[in-house]
Order: sequence, then C-alpha cells, then structure tokens
Amino acid sequence: MSSDVQHIVLAAVAVAVLVVLITKAKLHPFLALSIAALGLGFANGIGPSATVDHFESGFGDALSDVGPIIGFGTILGGILLGSGGADRIATAFIGARPVKWVPFAMTGAALLIGMPHIFDVSFVMLVPLVYATARRTGSHLLYVGLPMAAGLYISHGLLPPHPSPTAAIGAYHANTGLTLLYGLIIGIPIAVINGPLLTRVASRWFGPAPDLDKGPAPEERIEPAREGRTASFTAAMATVLLPALLMLVGTLGKSQAADGSWVHTFFEFCDNPVLSLALAVVFAYFALGTRSGFDLGQIQKMAAKGLGPAGMIILILGAGGGLSEMLTATGVGKVISTHAVHWSVSPLVLAWGVSALLRICLGSATVATVTAAGIVAPLMGAYPGLSPELLVLATASGSVMLSHVNDSGFWLFKEYYQLSVGQTFRTWTLMLSLQSLLSLGGILLLSTVVG
Repeated sequence: MSSDVQHIVLAAVAVAVLVVLITKAKLHPFLALSIAALGLGFANGIGPSATVDHFESGFGDALSDVGPIIGFGTILGGILLGSGGADRIATAFIGARPVKWVPFAMTGAALLIGMPHIFDVSFVMLVPLVYATARRTGSHLLYVGLPMAAGLYISHGLLPPHPSPTAAIGAYHANTGLTLLYGLIIGIPIAVINGPLLTRVASRWFGPAPDLDKGPAPEERIEPAREGRTASFTAAMATVLLPALLMLVGTLGKSQAADGSWVHTFFEFCDNPVLSLALAVVFAYFALGTRSGFDLGQIQKMAAKGLGPAGMIILILGAGGGLSEMLTATGVGKVISTHAVHWSVSPLVLAWGVSALLRICLGSATVATVTAAGIVAPLMGAYPGLSPELLVLATASGSVMLSHVNDSGFWLFKEYYQLSVGQTFRTWTLMLSLQSLLSLGGILLLSTVVG
C-alpha cells in the first residue's frame, strides 16, 4: 500500500471510529474527537510526544480563533435574555397583529434574538412566549413554534458568532464580516420560506394540537435591585444589531480607506469580531443592565448563565481543531491538495456533502462542521479563486441537514411542543433539511458573482 493510500485509509478509519464512539459508545463528542485525533497520530507512527504536540497545537489554534467570539456572544445573549430585552423584541414584533401575520413576526423576532446566542438557550427562553401567543390567538402551537425555531436556526446555521460558522471561519481563515453579510443575504429569504411559508404548507401535517395548559411556565426573571427603566425595544435592538453592523461597516470601509490612516485603523477595529462583540457587551451592560436597575452582580449572573453550555461547545471546537491539525500532520491534507485539482465536483458542494454526511451520522452540527472543515480545508490551495466565506457557509449549511433522533435539538423540539416522533419528523426534520438544501442553492448562486 502506497503512503498516500495509507494516509487516506487511516483518516477514513479515524472518522469512522469517531462516528462509532459518539453513536454507539455514547461518548461525549469532546472525548470522542480527542480519541480519534490521538489515535490517528499513533496509527501513522508520529510518536507519542509529537502526536500530543500536534493535538495541543490544533486545539489552541482553534480556540484562539473561536473561543473569545463564542464567549462574548454568549455573554451578550445572556444579558439580552436576562434583562428582558429579548422579550421586548418578541413582544414588539408580535403585538396585536392578525393571526395570519404571527408566523412572519415570530420568524423575524427569533432571527434577531438568536443572532448573539446559542440555539438551545434561546429556544428554551422563547418557548413560554410561543405558548402564550398560541393561547392568545387560538392557534395550533406549531403555527407559532415552527417559525420561531426556523428563525433561530437560520442564525445558528449561517451567522457568526454561532459555533458552526465561527469554527469554519477559523479553519478557512475567512473574513467574519463578509461571512455575516453573505449569510444574511442567503439566510433572510430562507427564513421567510422556512418560517411562515413552510408553516402554511406543513400545517396540514401538524397532527393533534398539543395541550397548551401543559406548557412550560415562564422562567423566573431576575428582579432589578433598584429602581430603573424597563429595558427598551430600542436598546434591545441596538444590542443585537451593534456587532453585526460594526463588522459590516468595517469590512466595507477597509477597502476604501488608505492603509496606515486613522480611518483605516477605525474600520479595522470595527471589522474585528472580538472587538465588535466586546464593545456590544459593554453597551449591553449599561443600556440593558445598569440603566434598567440591575446591579453588577445581577448582570454577571445573567452573563454567566449561558456560559455552561458554551464551555462544552468550546471544548468540542478545540478537540475538532486538534483532529484537523492531526489530519494535516499525518499528510492527509497534502494528499487531498495534490489530487483536488482533478476532481470535477465543486469544493462548495464537497464541503456541504461531507458536513451533511457527518451531521446525519453524528447528530452534532458543531462536530460535523469542525470535522468537515479539517477534511476540506486543504482544497483551498487548489482553487485560488474560491471564496473562503462561501466555503464557511457551505460547510455550516451541510451541518444542519436531516436532523433526526441522534440530534439533541430534535428531542428538544419534540418534548417542549409535546409532539410524537412522526410529527417531529414532519416539521423539525423537514424544516432543517429544507434550510440546508436552500442554503446550498443560495451559496452556489452567490458564487457566480463572488470570488
């Protein structure tokens, strides 16, 4: 067996072992990724010390790119939710609008609220609002709940600082502002299709209406320590949109300003996702925190609430970076780069396909993204005109394909909405599969004008 074939075979075995460890042995993804990465190094004869060095290097490189972004994004979302800012946005969008406009309003509100926060946390926080709106309008719970999930998952699947696109940005060295811009261009039309339009079509498959009296009670909110102004809609919207607007302004402005000028430095500051998110966090501390009567201890409690799940995600991303580095160190990256020029398939389609296959097998969008990015990243050298931002979106879009029983989000949606497995397949799984396919179509269309 030639060395090239051996490298590819061992890499394929490592990915297969990863799938088995997560799906059959039920190991935590962080542990499974670590075992697969270290095992790949040992199998290729790198040696214990060098194997661990490569793993640590990849782990550190991955977290240096994504750790601060996810951390600041999680803190920002925690303050938005804990201060009541998210509730103000949702209430302002829904209001007393006619029933037929509720799916549109819920999709838009969820898309905004989901931008700075992890899907699971945003979903759980918005479920009480979904039940309340369904009661108030006399609607089927899914008529309100499906567009809410659709709006949240557009953010989760396409927009930084969410874990999947953020991890891919680090792997492909893409520009965060451009990724966000392209993600919004693709994601907003898909949100309309996947939210209100799909809800209208899929309503015939909703099945029996859940008992609205069995829904979760609103989570107990932190009461302000002193008199203050209620979190305003304007402040909440500014908190959500500030990092996105800063990054977009910075990305567009840098290309117009002369290098070394103070204007270029300003735009460079705005274009940095860590600095933009940090500035938004400071803004949220005052605009939604102290201005609303919360003391610093209470604001810290809000910020820390979402860091529990974020910690696990960061460990997974780090281990995924270790596996990616191991694939490069064992020669797989070089083999793929050498042969990629002869492949007829688009690298965007390949990235989407690899990520989708891993998602279907593993259930985790984050694991699928970081693993697929490690496999596909060497292709970039063979396609000098390829947009790394579109490659990010292709990889992240594949990672939401065909969510089923091995995905925690599947069960979250099922249990909170009191659905059968069949109902969940006809709604949740259909919604995410459609999002993934439409995203790929939008990426390929955008690739005709973006290089």
